Amino acid sequence: MSTLYSGLDWLVFGLYGAMLLGSGLYFNRKKSNNTQDFFLGGNTIPTWMVAISILATSQSAATFLGGPDQGYQGDLSYLATNIGAIIAAVLVTVILVPKFYQNKVFTVYELLEKRMGSSAKKQAGIMYLFGRIFASGARLYMAALAVAMILFGNIDAENVIIATIILTLVGLLYTVFSGIRTVIYSDVIQCAVYVSAAVFVIYFIYTAIPASFSQIVEALQHPAPNAPSKLALFKFDWDFSSAGVFNFWSAITGFMLLNFAAFGLDQDMTQRILTCKNAKEANKAMLLSVLLVIPVMLLFIVIGLLLFILYQRPDIMQMSATGDLIQSFQGEKITIFMYYVLNEIPSGVRGLVTIGIIAAALSTLNSGLNSMSSVIVNDLYRPFKEKQTIALPESHYVKAGQVGMIVVAGALCLMAILCFYWQRYTDMPLLKFALSVMVFSYSGLLGVYFTALFTQRGNASSVFWALMIGFIVTLFFQPYVMSIFLPQAWLFDLGFTWQLCIGSFISLLVCMLGRNKKVVDNNLTASLDS
Repeated sequence: MSTLYSGLDWLVFGLYGAMLLGSGLYFNRKKSNNTQDFFLGGNTIPTWMVAISILATSQSAATFLGGPDQGYQGDLSYLATNIGAIIAAVLVTVILVPKFYQNKVFTVYELLEKRMGSSAKKQAGIMYLFGRIFASGARLYMAALAVAMILFGNIDAENVIIATIILTLVGLLYTVFSGIRTVIYSDVIQCAVYVSAAVFVIYFIYTAIPASFSQIVEALQHPAPNAPSKLALFKFDWDFSSAGVFNFWSAITGFMLLNFAAFGLDQDMTQRILTCKNAKEANKAMLLSVLLVIPVMLLFIVIGLLLFILYQRPDIMQMSATGDLIQSFQGEKITIFMYYVLNEIPSGVRGLVTIGIIAAALSTLNSGLNSMSSVIVNDLYRPFKEKQTIALPESHYVKAGQVGMIVVAGALCLMAILCFYWQRYTDMPLLKFALSVMVFSYSGLLGVYFTALFTQRGNASSVFWALMIGFIVTLFFQPYVMSIFLPQAWLFDLGFTWQLCIGSFISLLVCMLGRNKKVVDNNLTASLDS
């Protein structure tokens, strides 16, 4: 057990645990008896709650841990990627959301069934499951790092594995009984917790710096002789490497595609907007969530900027800089924020901030459990049973959804453990690591959906190959794979946003090779293309 936490911190942990238990019992008091309620909340969730739930799902522990690091090592350019998110959200509200409600879908992949047949829906659903296990597993791993520090004071492999199992069990027990309604309600609570924690951190760092606001701004504008400003918002350089993924061109291309896929093609996010009363309310929730992301993201970047002053500007702090020591905690390069939490913040607040990290993780974990279970039941299991002409009550599929959650929880736990070793091998910062893993499935999904939405081409066979090629292209761009096939002199570093652009384009071309010979349902297809 870590000795870094005081009795007051453990009291805060206890109160948070009691809140989780109490809210879990309260939200789960009403059991869901049908899939409409279990997976879509009966289409009765308030718009503002859906917006906050989307925000909480998109942020995760990746932002809590990686956002400050981006501010510490970089500048404000990560904030500029919201341009792509806003463009993507508008496109999703115009192109996809009306079709979701018009066709009364449970999952986003049902649209492909209307256009290209049931095989296309199953293939897209399986690719989503594969990619979401990657992404949610990566986020679970990041939170497990923080929990390992809480319980053991280190991030040794065995302790991170134990922390991963604890988080998985807590998330599963919290949401397995009442479905998406509990997930969204808890998202609101968890979001309030981790945003409050971020505000407390900013206050304590700011008050620890013996300088006025204007002096801090001046120091960030001129962090070192001949060094670029840390307050730069837009970068217009044509850098296609991993170092340039947050420039303007990447924001309006790769990040736009990334967010279009996240908001419209990823059941984890899209399931939330499907719980609204109608398409109009869903669009409001989507746009509101995108706007709410900006100030929340800024909070975490500001933490990193202030930590830069605290540890890298001895002239302001009137003490020796200690950045080298901080950046090498147990070999982890992304521990500047956790180092501050564990060593600088007063008792009580340290516990609150650590809870904020856990809250962000549980929000993302709970979302993934329900959304992946929804795809397993509605896109894979139910069609299988109906094909066998077996009539089963709705309560059966609710139980199947609960079993699906248990299976998914196990898969996420294993993926998080794999990420522990994967991230060390790639040596990639946590934030970029979390964002990049979804490119593996998004490339193929984007190509397939662009074919379905904007052309009359494509069939089940070309959907399969487009999904596979999208994954393979992304895999090829990974340094550890490139080194196998290319000479050392030919190796290059390509940012994940550009990997997504290339992978999506190639996937689109492959999917368009198929000829759509059969329309499954003329009326539904007409509504899809309208």
